[in-house]
Amino acid sequence: MFAVHSVWEWLAFFAIIGFMLVLDLGVFHKKSHKVSIKESLAWTAVWITLAMLFNAWVYHSMGAQKGLEFLTGYVIEKALSVDNIFVISLIFTYFRVPSQYQHRVLFWGVLGALFFRIIFIFAGVALIEKFNWMIYVFGGFLIFTGLKMLKEEEKHIEVEANPLIKFVKKFWKISPNFDGENFRTTVNGVRHFTPLFLVLIMIETTDIIFAVDSIPAILAITPDPYIVFTSNVFAILGLRSLYFALNGIMEMFEYINYALSGILVFVGIKMIIAPWYHFPTIISIGIIVGMLVASVIASIYFPKKNKKMPKPQV
Repeated sequence: MFAVHSVWEWLAFFAIIGFMLVLDLGVFHKKSHKVSIKESLAWTAVWITLAMLFNAWVYHSMGAQKGLEFLTGYVIEKALSVDNIFVISLIFTYFRVPSQYQHRVLFWGVLGALFFRIIFIFAGVALIEKFNWMIYVFGGFLIFTGLKMLKEEEKHIEVEANPLIKFVKKFWKISPNFDGENFRTTVNGVRHFTPLFLVLIMIETTDIIFAVDSIPAILAITPDPYIVFTSNVFAILGLRSLYFALNGIMEMFEYINYALSGILVFVGIKMIIAPWYHFPTIISIGIIVGMLVASVIASIYFPKKNKKMPKPQV
């Protein structure tokens, strides 16, 4: 599973990501501040550019097929992250997280997400390699999830139902107020976790739920763990800046769920029929991008009447 790519390829990738994360939090976001749309768009452009440069390197060093697989995986993860952004917005709204602290929560949330994605990706690849029939399980799950998404009219969060939130509240003290960007604080000489820590837990568990959909979706494109992981990581690292860029206009994408549903069903079918027919990667990415573009156009020119914004429910 690891032998396909050299240790140096893995080390080079982690070195690039590590440098960018240090630069992000240690230099540009060393002090907490409200991230402006201009700043978020700039960082979104930086992450997309880095992903495309890496894609170009994959294309030239590993071949056109690997390059297209990376691009398709990146587009799928980026598309599915739009739904994740919506839920993150609900979490921040529910906990009334000040704008200037949101970036720090998302930064540490992303680090946690990378850890869990590594586990999910290599576990998924190992399962498919050892048990060929797992490809049908993953494919069926994606189709089921895609069809289920069509019935979801409203997104909501259930904070008290989260098992990790229950665990933290049972064994540790939670302060009623924020203490700047700190996850822990002292109240009357006693150490407490702050509400910001609960927000971090909610975001981490939300990402795990979304990973259950996105990882099998990318495995339908390629079983290569290096391509799956690198495309996934680049998409996730751009999630924070994309959140700040899109948060204010999320309500415009009224039909995005139809596109995401179609993508999951498509890749699920693609995975199931893979033993008999292999969809050319260029056609797959064309279908995926086409569904996303169609949903955006429909949202702009055919807005729903009497639209109501979803509200968090507890």
